[in-house]
Amino acid sequence: MDNTNPKKSLVNTEIGLFLRGLIIGKVLTLMVIGGLLWWLLKPNLLSRSSVNSSANQSSNTGTTTSTFQTVADVPTDSFNYGGSTAWASIRQLVDSQIQSDRPELQLHYLDPVNRSPGSSSGIRMLLDGKLDFAQSSRSLTDQEQAIAKERGFTLEQRQVGMDGIAVVVNPSLNVSGLTVEQLQQIYLGQITNWNQVGGPNLPITPLSQRPEDADTVIFPSNSDFKGQAFASSVQYVYSTTDAVRQLTKTPGGVYYASARSVVFQCSVKALPLGRTSGQLIPPYREPMVSPEQCPRQRNQLNTQAIKNGSYPMIANLFVVIKQNKGREQQIGDAYAKLLLTDQGQKAIQQAGFVGVR
Repeated sequence: MDNTNPKKSLVNTEIGLFLRGLIIGKVLTLMVIGGLLWWLLKPNLLSRSSVNSSANQSSNTGTTTSTFQTVADVPTDSFNYGGSTAWASIRQLVDSQIQSDRPELQLHYLDPVNRSPGSSSGIRMLLDGKLDFAQSSRSLTDQEQAIAKERGFTLEQRQVGMDGIAVVVNPSLNVSGLTVEQLQQIYLGQITNWNQVGGPNLPITPLSQRPEDADTVIFPSNSDFKGQAFASSVQYVYSTTDAVRQLTKTPGGVYYASARSVVFQCSVKALPLGRTSGQLIPPYREPMVSPEQCPRQRNQLNTQAIKNGSYPMIANLFVVIKQNKGREQQIGDAYAKLLLTDQGQKAIQQAGFVGVR
C-alpha cells in the first residue's frame, strides 16, 4: 500500500522551487550589484593602474622631466634684466611662466636710456651695473670681455636657444635671394644696385640698427669682413619696428634682424639666404605665405633648417652672466638653469625659437 501523501509531495516540490528561485534571484542581484560597483570604480582603478605603470616605466628608464619647480637655489628677490629685442616673445611667454611657478623671483625688464634696445645696449648696461643679467642674440665681443676684466669680473654667455638672422625687403622687390657674402657687401657699399644680384635696376637702401646697439651681427668673428665699418649709405633705425615701417615705403630697402622678429610680418618679404647662390635656404617654411594671404595666414620659422645648420646665418640666444660671486651671478645662473629645464626648452620652442636640448 502506497503511503505517499500527494498533497505533502506537492508542497515540498513548491517549497523547493521557491527556495531555488530565491537563491537564483539573490545570485543575480549580487551579480548586478557587483557589476555596477565595478563600472563605478573602473575609472579609478584604471587611473591608478596607469599612474603605477607610468611610475614603474619612469623608474625603469630612469628619466625624469625637469621643470621650473625642480631648479634649486633660485634667489628670492627683485632683479633687473634687459637686452635683445628678439627675446620679446620669451619675456612674454616664458618669463611669465617662470614667475607664476616661482613667485619668489621677480624680474623687471629695463629699457636703455637714450639708446635703442638690443643685445649690445643690454650688455653695456650689465657692464655698467644697471642690470643683473642680460639677454643676447649674439656672442660677446673681445672688447666687452676686456671692459669686464678692467672692472674686476668676467662675463659668461650661456646658450639657451637658437634663432636665424633673416633679411627682409619690400614685398614688391623681385629678387630670388642673396648669399651671405652679397649681404655683407651691400652693407660695406660694394654692391649698391639690385641688378648686381639678379634683381631690377633699383638702388639699394640698406637699413640697420647702429652696430653699438644692434641685436644681431652680420660680420661675425669668423667673417672675412670682421671689424669693418658700414658704408655711409647705410641708414640707421631705432628698432626693427621702425625698419619694417620704412621698408613698406622704400622699394629698394633691405634690413636684417632676428628671424623670429620679421618672418611673421605681413608688410615685408623675407629673402632666402645661402652660402653660395646655388644653395639658397628660406628662413620660413615653404610654401611662402604671400602678403595678400596675411594676416589670415602667416609665414612660420624654418626651425628645421636652423636646427640642422643648413640655414647660413644663425643667431644663438645667450644669457649673459656677470661672474662676480655676487647676487648678479646667482640670478644669472638660476635664470639660465630655468630656461634649460625641459619645461623651459619647451616654452622657448612655443615662443618661436629652436631649443638647444
